[in-house]
This record gives sequence, C-alpha cells and structure tokens, in this order.
Amino acid sequence: MKRAATVTAGLVLALTATAGTTAGTAAAATAAGPPLPDFTGKGLMTVFTTMDYRTKVEVRDASGYDRTVLWPSNWKVCSQHPAPGTDLGGRTLSLDVMKKGEKCPRKSVPDRPKNDR
Repeated sequence: MKRAATVTAGLVLALTATAGTTAGTAAAATAAGPPLPDFTGKGLMTVFTTMDYRTKVEVRDASGYDRTVLWPSNWKVCSQHPAPGTDLGGRTLSLDVMKKGEKCPRKSVPDRPKNDR
C-alpha cells in the first residue's frame, strides 16, 4: 500500500510538472500521424525506439507457447496489425513476435478463446 501511494504521488508530480508543456502535443497525438512503418523481420527493440512513447503496443508470442517477452532485444517481429502504411489513429499496435534465430510461423497465431462461461 505504501509503495502504491509513493508511485501515485510521483506520477502526480510528474504529470503536474509536464502538464503545461504537453497540452499542445496531446492534440497532435490524436491527429493523423505518419504512416505505420513495416516492422516485419525487424527487432522488437526497433519498434520501441521508433514509435512514440504514447503508442500502446501489444506483444504476443507467435510460437503459440505463450512465452513472456522479458528482453525485447532478443525478439523479432513476425507480423503486425494494423498493416504497414496505414494510420495507427490511436489504435493499439499488435505484434506477433518470435525469439531471434527462430523461424516465424506462416500464419499468425489465432486468438485464444475467451472463457465467458
């Protein structure tokens, strides 16, 4: 509980300090941006250094083994959604990744069924 309060207080201070400088950039972030690059075959770290820090990125193990990505520099992009060249438009960038040195599957891994019952 104490840690959560400390993190929250630090976040509030950081947001307060930058609120005046980011007001104009928030409007620019929602406007149409440059076309999405093609990250297929590139290292996952390239994605994180290329995209704006406000971009939400979802990473999934394309092998189907549901491995967790701990070191982005050890992984490569197999497929992405939305497609390269389109406008991200505030949507989440979804990436299927494999460890470097492993072959990407021919098709992306289907979504796991949700247990709604």
